[in-house]
Amino acid sequence: MWTAGLVAAQLALAWAVAGRSWLVWLPCAYVAGATIDHALWVLVHECSHNLVFRWRLANRVTALVANIPLVFPAAMSFCKYHLLHHRHMGEPALDADLPGPTESWLVGRSAVRKTIWVSLLGLIQGTARPLRLTGVRLVDGWALVNVASQAAGLAALVWWLGPAALKYLTASAVIAVGLHPLGARWIQEHYVVQDGQETYSYYGPLNRLAFNVGYHNEHHDVITVPWSKLPDVRRIAPEFYDGLYAHYSWTKLLVRFIRDRRLSLFSRMVRG
Repeated sequence: MWTAGLVAAQLALAWAVAGRSWLVWLPCAYVAGATIDHALWVLVHECSHNLVFRWRLANRVTALVANIPLVFPAAMSFCKYHLLHHRHMGEPALDADLPGPTESWLVGRSAVRKTIWVSLLGLIQGTARPLRLTGVRLVDGWALVNVASQAAGLAALVWWLGPAALKYLTASAVIAVGLHPLGARWIQEHYVVQDGQETYSYYGPLNRLAFNVGYHNEHHDVITVPWSKLPDVRRIAPEFYDGLYAHYSWTKLLVRFIRDRRLSLFSRMVRG
């Protein structure tokens, strides 16, 4: 199973670099750790749609296991808010993927502030945005289970690997949804670079490391299709996708978003 293998690989790396100089563990976190964590987030995403197993409980348990190396107890909240994103895309009161007006105004069009925002995106998504959605219950039973399982898992990791391993794991978790080529997929999905087009796909080589998460138009069109079959959706129905603007480099997009003053957090389609 991919989840078990990636969790094991990340914990093995944490053990290998624990106690070493930051000149060792930080580059390792950026190159390998963030890549593994991003892949784990994609698997959590698959679990949110019940695409790993046929029954919901098994998917939730798998998401909790995938969450362990990610440090922050966020898998269950992601599952809840992500499904709301699909049902209410672009609605400020229900779509946590959408930046709020205060967040967008604070970041503005400054390259420096956009860089800081990208670097902290995972923390912003997990804290500020759920608080903005006052109509959605913040804490529920699964969220409490997530906190408890994560606390137990991290306590076991500290006992087994030592506290130094948490530095590597925390850095990997933040970078995976931040200032990293893979982190640019959060910009790729819904930031408008072509007038009138709300959702965008990425067809570059990094899909091989990210369980085809770049096939975002295809995913939104048929949310019951697992990651392994998303390229088939485009192949079977090219008339729906070949005419759409698509990205082919996450790195190029990340640099463009930061440097281009025409792109900002306001570059989203908003409803209501």
